[in-house]
Amino acid sequence: MDEELRSLTARLRAESGGSAAYDRLAATEDPDALAAVLTEPGQPLWARELAAFRLGLAGDRRAFESLVLLLNHRDPPRCASAAHALARLGDPRTARAAAALATNELRVAYALHPVRLLVALRAPEAVPALITTLRRRLRPHDPYRRVALACVEGLGTLADPRARPVLNEALAHPALAEAAVQALARMPRQR
Repeated sequence: MDEELRSLTARLRAESGGSAAYDRLAATEDPDALAAVLTEPGQPLWARELAAFRLGLAGDRRAFESLVLLLNHRDPPRCASAAHALARLGDPRTARAAAALATNELRVAYALHPVRLLVALRAPEAVPALITTLRRRLRPHDPYRRVALACVEGLGTLADPRARPVLNEALAHPALAEAAVQALARMPRQR
C-alpha cells in the first residue's frame, strides 16, 4: 500500500469514528459510487476526501474540483493527500490550478503543497509560478519561509535558467542561502 494512502486511511478512519460508512466507502470498487459522494449534499469532509483521493489515484477526472479545494485547505495533511492524488490524476488543468494557488497572496499560508505539486508535475506553469512566489517571499520579515524554501528547492530541481536571478536574490537571506547555493549549482552553465 502506498504510504500516502496508508496515512490518509488511518487519519480518515479516525475522523469517521470507525463508522460502517467509512468501511463501505473504503471498500467500494465502484467509481460512480465514489463520484456520487462528491456531489451528494450532507456528506462529511472525510467521506469527500476519501472519495476524491481514490478517484484521483484511479485517474478519474471527476475528482479534480474536490482535490483542488482540498489542496487549498487549512489542514496540511488534507493538502498533502490532495497533492498526491492530483499528481497522479493526469488532468491537464492541474498545473494551472496549482500555479494559481501557489501565487495567490491571500492564501500564501497554504501554498506549500501547491508549490511542491508544481515541481512534481514539471509543467510549463511551474517555473514562472515558483519564481513569482519566491520573489514575494524575499521581502524583509516574511513569515512564510517554508514556502520560500520549497520554491528555492523546487527551482533547483527544475534547473531552469530563468530562475537564476531570483535564486541569486535568495542568497542574501540566511534561511534560504544554503538551498539557493545548491539550486544554483544545478543550473546549466551559462555560455
